[in-house]
Amino acid sequence: MAGLGSMVRDGGTIRRESVQQQELVIEAGRAEKQYWKDLWRYRELFYMLAWRDVTVRYKQTAIGLIWALLRPFLTMVVFTMVFGNLAKLDAATNVPYPILVFAAILPWQFFANALSECSNSLISNANLISKVYFPRLIVPTSAVITSFVDFLISGAILLGLMAFYHFAPGWRILMLPVFTAIAFLASMGAGLWLAALNVEYRDFRYIVPFIVQFGFYVSPVGYSSSIVPEQWRLLYSLNPMVGVIDGFRWAILGGDATIYWPGFALSMGLVLLLFVSGIWYFRKMERRFADVI
Repeated sequence: MAGLGSMVRDGGTIRRESVQQQELVIEAGRAEKQYWKDLWRYRELFYMLAWRDVTVRYKQTAIGLIWALLRPFLTMVVFTMVFGNLAKLDAATNVPYPILVFAAILPWQFFANALSECSNSLISNANLISKVYFPRLIVPTSAVITSFVDFLISGAILLGLMAFYHFAPGWRILMLPVFTAIAFLASMGAGLWLAALNVEYRDFRYIVPFIVQFGFYVSPVGYSSSIVPEQWRLLYSLNPMVGVIDGFRWAILGGDATIYWPGFALSMGLVLLLFVSGIWYFRKMERRFADVI
């Protein structure tokens, strides 16, 4: 677009000044590309929200971050007493039962906390969303990061259990970051769905606790998925967390843990589908958040 010129008298000299106008380019898909660039541009806001959630979570509590250790530890103790001592499920494995349980509690608690935090993240930041532009995807992502911090802290209990029982993991432990990434994708995918749905339908604030509680019992947390009859294993693997938990146990417990590979492949496919569809639905509904929140 051509610049606009103006005549300015400077003493006895007439000088011509030009004002350049910026070009406005309309290009298919440009807005979508700009959105992902904005995610990087607003990274400081992401850091701020994540750090705020971490510091506020245990603010004004008597024991602070110890809650991140106490909750999974007490869950492990209860499962050991009920399923290990009473139901005698510990006899089905050569691995110390508390380690077997805690290897599943780690990814499950991360997933459950992420669902709870993500589902309320947009509502909790309603004032920010309704007044300031930024990629809304930052909000639920920061909530998942907060749950991931708890996950890392809780890992100290697993290290303590291994030291107590003199249990040394094998080379498979090197694959643990891979299964952690899968757990992160599952948490993000489900969290994005619930965050967007909770803005549109506030009923989900009552549905999410039920989903978490129901999922806890249908996931192999207190028991090994190998006790599920062979003819039901593939159907059981429709729960995406089955593959994640089996992967964690395979990496941590070594040769005493196995993976049902057809079911694992099915679970991983569902995790990817959940993640991709979660981003798609969140982006589809994002433009309406400020109006209905």
